[in-house]
Amino acid sequence: MTGRGEGDADAAGGPAPHVPVLLAECCAALAAEAGGVHVDGTFGAGGYSVALLAANPATRVVAIDRDPDAVARGQALVTGSAGRLTLVQGRFGELDRIAEEAGHAQVDGVVLDIGVSSMQLDQPERGFSFRHDGPLDMRMEQAGPSAADLVNELPEQDLAAIIFHLGEERRSRAIARAVIERRRRAPLRTTAELAELVARHVRSEPGHHPATRTFQALRIAVNDELGQLVDALHAAERALKPGGRLAVVTFHSLEDRLVKLFLQARASRSPRASRHLPSPEPVAPGFTLLGRGPTVAGYGEVSRNPRARSAKLRAAVRTDAPAPDPLTELYERTRLAGLPGQEGVS
Repeated sequence: MTGRGEGDADAAGGPAPHVPVLLAECCAALAAEAGGVHVDGTFGAGGYSVALLAANPATRVVAIDRDPDAVARGQALVTGSAGRLTLVQGRFGELDRIAEEAGHAQVDGVVLDIGVSSMQLDQPERGFSFRHDGPLDMRMEQAGPSAADLVNELPEQDLAAIIFHLGEERRSRAIARAVIERRRRAPLRTTAELAELVARHVRSEPGHHPATRTFQALRIAVNDELGQLVDALHAAERALKPGGRLAVVTFHSLEDRLVKLFLQARASRSPRASRHLPSPEPVAPGFTLLGRGPTVAGYGEVSRNPRARSAKLRAAVRTDAPAPDPLTELYERTRLAGLPGQEGVS
C-alpha cells in the first residue's frame, strides 16, 4: 500500500512503504529546485521532505505531523539531514506559528498531503481500517475522543449527520439507527464490529467496501480534518512570502472542494456575499493560481499506486498582498462552512 487515500486497496495485503502521490508534480509546483525554506505540513514517512531536501542542497524543511509515531519514525531523517530538517509534532493548521518558532517567519513553500497515511492504515491497533480488526480508534494524535466514543455516545441524529455530510453516505440514517440498536445491547468496540454492522445496511458495490464512507466520516470527525484544512490554508497564506508557493494534494471531494473554493476566493479581488456576515471590503488577491484546474496522477502512477487514482493537486503562488484581516478570514471560514457537506468546518 502506497500513498494516501481511501478505498478497498487501503489495507489489503501486507505493509509496504508509504510513497507520496504526485511527488514530481508537487516539487515542480513548489519550484523545489530553487531551494529556500519549505513547510511539509503532513510529514508521514517523509517522502515530500526528502524530495525537497534533495532538490537543492541549501533547502531547509520544517516538517509537521500530528501523529507521535510518525515523528518518532522520522528522527533518523532528522539526524541525517545535517540540520536542514526540523520535525515537529503538531497540527498543520498552526503551521505559520510552528515555522516561526523554528526560526522562519516567512517561507518559500508549503506542501500539504491530506488524509490518512499507509502506516496508520496498516496498524490494526490504530483502528483506521475495516480490513484489520482492531480497536475503533482513528485518532491521529492518539489523544481525545475516539471513533468508539462517537458511535457509542452521540445521539442518533448527530451520528447520522456526520455519516451523511462527512462520508456522503446515502444510507446514513439506517446506519445510525442500527448503531443505536446495537449499542443498547453492547457498545461497539472494534473496527470489524462496525464494518459488519454497516455492511448489513449498505449495498455492496464493485471495488467498494460498504463501510468505506462511514469509516471516512468518522475519521474526519474524530480528527476535525476539514476544520484543520481550512486553518492550514489560512496559515499558509500568512506564512508564505511573496512569490512563495502552496501545493495541496487531496483525495476526496470534500477536501478538494475546500481547497478549490479557498484558492478561488483568495485569487479574486471581490469576496462573494455571505448571509451570515456583512460583506467585507474587497481585498487584494493573496494568490495567483497555477494551472486552470487540478493536476491528477497519470496512468503509470495509478498502475503502480492505486491510491493515486483519486488524488488531485492544486497549487498557487503567493502575491505581495497582506493576508486578510480577521474579519475577512472569519467571512471565508463561514462561507466554506455553509457548503453542502461542510457542516462543522470551523
